[in-house]
Amino acid sequence: MTDEQARADNQPTDPNLVTVRDSMLDGLGQLADYFGFSKVMGQLYAALLMSPQPLCLDEMMDLLGISKASVSMNMRTLEHLGMVRQVWVRGRGDRRKFYEAETDFWEIIANIISGREMRDVGRALAVMNEDIERLAKAMDTVSEDDKALARLYTERIQQMQILFKFAQTIMSTILVQVAQMDFDDIAGIEIHVDSEPEPGT
Repeated sequence: MTDEQARADNQPTDPNLVTVRDSMLDGLGQLADYFGFSKVMGQLYAALLMSPQPLCLDEMMDLLGISKASVSMNMRTLEHLGMVRQVWVRGRGDRRKFYEAETDFWEIIANIISGREMRDVGRALAVMNEDIERLAKAMDTVSEDDKALARLYTERIQQMQILFKFAQTIMSTILVQVAQMDFDDIAGIEIHVDSEPEPGT
């Protein structure tokens, strides 16, 4: 992309700005991958977040050097998560779809937790309940050795259920707190982590 094209697209031309933008593209891509999403999803969100104006699919495709099919598929997921939205751009009379990033990050977190995370935890708990019921029904028909193994399975699954129910409680608490928090107050909070003492001190 030439400097003239970059200026026309409101993309940075200064090397420092380009470096920062690319760092955000890479960083959010890695973060998305860490949390089990597509790396491209993170890069697309970063591209919109760092753009002063809405972008169309072709512009995002050119910026990231990926296929239009990949852009389209990942943008649908981002829309479903509430991370981007489709917008109308004045003066752009073509039929291309334009998108902008949601910048209310707490709303995004709440959407993801209440959607995918709570659903996945609930599904896992349902599967564990089914497994425990299956083991209970099998107790009368299995050998003594298998009964001992079934009791072990049940005990371990119940322990895992406690962990998942705890996670469910934490996520529910976060959702309630997000709705009540004044996030301007949080901006001034500094968290200091004490380093561990060296051995022998």
